[in-house]
Amino acid sequence: MKIKKIQFKNGYKRFKDLTIDLGETPSKIIALVGPNGCGKSSVFDGMLYLNNAHEVVGQFGQKDFKFHSMESVANYNSQNIEITFDSGNFATTRFAKQATGKQNTIFNYRNPYRYNSNLNVTNLQKIPDIKMNNIGASSSIDLDDKMTNNYQRLYIYITDYRKSNDLTDKQVKTQIIGELNEILKKCLGLEISDEGDILSGKGSLYFKKPSQPKEFEFNVLSSGEKEVVDILLDLYLKRKEFDDTVYIIDEPELHLNTGIQKNLLIEIEKIIPDNCQLWVATHSIGFLTALKENLNDKCSVIAFDGDYAAEPKILTPIVKSRNNWQKIFQTALEDLTGLVAPKKIIYCEGKKEADGNGAEAGIDAQVYNQIFEESEPDTIFISSGGNTEPDKYSAVALKILNKAFKDVELCLLKDKDINADGTPTTDKQREDFIKANSTMNRMLKRKEIENYLFDFEIVSKQYPTVTSEQYATKITDIQNGDVKNITGELMSLCGITTGINQNNFKLLLSKQIVPPTTVYKELLDCIFNKTI
Repeated sequence: MKIKKIQFKNGYKRFKDLTIDLGETPSKIIALVGPNGCGKSSVFDGMLYLNNAHEVVGQFGQKDFKFHSMESVANYNSQNIEITFDSGNFATTRFAKQATGKQNTIFNYRNPYRYNSNLNVTNLQKIPDIKMNNIGASSSIDLDDKMTNNYQRLYIYITDYRKSNDLTDKQVKTQIIGELNEILKKCLGLEISDEGDILSGKGSLYFKKPSQPKEFEFNVLSSGEKEVVDILLDLYLKRKEFDDTVYIIDEPELHLNTGIQKNLLIEIEKIIPDNCQLWVATHSIGFLTALKENLNDKCSVIAFDGDYAAEPKILTPIVKSRNNWQKIFQTALEDLTGLVAPKKIIYCEGKKEADGNGAEAGIDAQVYNQIFEESEPDTIFISSGGNTEPDKYSAVALKILNKAFKDVELCLLKDKDINADGTPTTDKQREDFIKANSTMNRMLKRKEIENYLFDFEIVSKQYPTVTSEQYATKITDIQNGDVKNITGELMSLCGITTGINQNNFKLLLSKQIVPPTTVYKELLDCIFNKTI
């Protein structure tokens, strides 16, 4: 059973008159994608409003017109919601299911406001038939906790399966627990080691991980792991009775680590029978990646990108072009970039190729990041080549980064060393370079970063035994001298003969460039205070 069209009429919640038209051959997966507050959950509330109005046994906390009507119209009711399935309208579909006792299996809803049970079942209790579908939330703002009942159902299912098929414990685990474990391993890298024993006071699921020598119970799992186990167990137990159903999962990523989101959606799709439909509301990079790369031929994407309160609107699945996928992912990135993007990126001279692990390889950038990591935590320095290369690479980066990251300041920091024609950079040339683009351009007052690192103020802080007289035999011009080429000699003067290379020596010195030092203040003025 799949939804072909759903209509919200006469001001349902935030919709004046909204239609979602999925065509004559609707996909198995319908993804509602958009930022928070755009109306995705309202779509699910409308589905449940119509469903609950037909006296679904056991549903609780049903909301009145104040929740469902945009204008709080007193006589507003579920007749303002129309759903067309591939089997007919809602009434026809429900009537047909009623004949088999499955009238409550039209929808299976999972909302984001869940809480994780402290799973510890002490005795088996009579629980409603799974077809009654009466455990969980009745709207997008209610709590949704199914774990305790589903554990009992699993326990009973395993016991009955063992008896009816005359199997040993090991054979049952191989079949039933084995199926669950294949799913759990792909999502979480763990598996069920024991289904527990209620009669002996162990009424919980027990797990094992390759990295942990002892098994542990459900209550020890992280909140994200509990959510995954909870969701997958619920779907696994329902897959036979809810075999002609519209499954709804509202923001499944809300409690989940992004690392498991992609695999979770892939496994959810496998569990749900092909003649069913899955509606999911998301703006998660993990889920969007699964839709694009793994489930593209099974999904339709509805983009919520406007205001639907002012005028009627018909939404249809987007054409899954590269440009449209970019727009969809941009919605997810807008939530992410503010967390991971620096406020300032400074391109400096140095080796632009990353090391074998993808980390910054340029010593200049490493030194700057070390010096300013505490005082300027929203700034990152990136190497972009030697001498003339930063101009070229930073120009390209500026265009790219301005598209990817909003409100990120990009700067170009150059050494005051040698011009392209081989002549030393003068103070006047430095001033002209900065004035040419005072927002972006920066230049050191000294020749290069070593002229700051090898300042006697810094060297003597790291190596107190070095005297000013000894130091003067090696360095006579700390402002403009070519001190980089005597790094080895300076290391010997400091008593370093083995166990440390030149770059590590520089990083050690960089730790002494802190706010009280004159060297720190000069670098701060050059780079952050735009001092000419």
